[in-house]
Amino acid sequence: MTDCVVRRAEARDADAIIAIEARAFGRASWGSEAVRSGMTAPYVSTLVAEWPDGLIQGFAMWRQLGDEGEILSLAVDNGARQHGMAKALLAEIIVAAEALRLSALFLEVDAGNDPALALYAQAHFEEVGRRRRYYRNGADALVLRRAI
Repeated sequence: MTDCVVRRAEARDADAIIAIEARAFGRASWGSEAVRSGMTAPYVSTLVAEWPDGLIQGFAMWRQLGDEGEILSLAVDNGARQHGMAKALLAEIIVAAEALRLSALFLEVDAGNDPALALYAQAHFEEVGRRRRYYRNGADALVLRRAI
């Protein structure tokens, strides 16, 4: 694990989140307007992962839907990967889902994103579906579920 700090995102973090999201997802990026509106959408929680000096290097957006949760987006900037930030963000979401007594967490992930698939497998997510050509870039999405 890294010595990163995971905290709830604030409005002032939007530009850093937008930049990380664009670099991480390229053609599949939501775009700046969608990220900004997502950060303020009802039931959505946004987290950031930053180095102790305050430099934001990753983020996660997730929401509660009834007794389930959905991870909307999770990304770590290229230069900060392999330092445990994604794992730390995911762990915070799981702890929050447990505290809310949710029954499960769901997410969609690019079927070709091997590092993300390994992260989610390690966190006990299992494939429950596939969405063909789900992303703007034409990639399939795997639907993953983790019981809480």
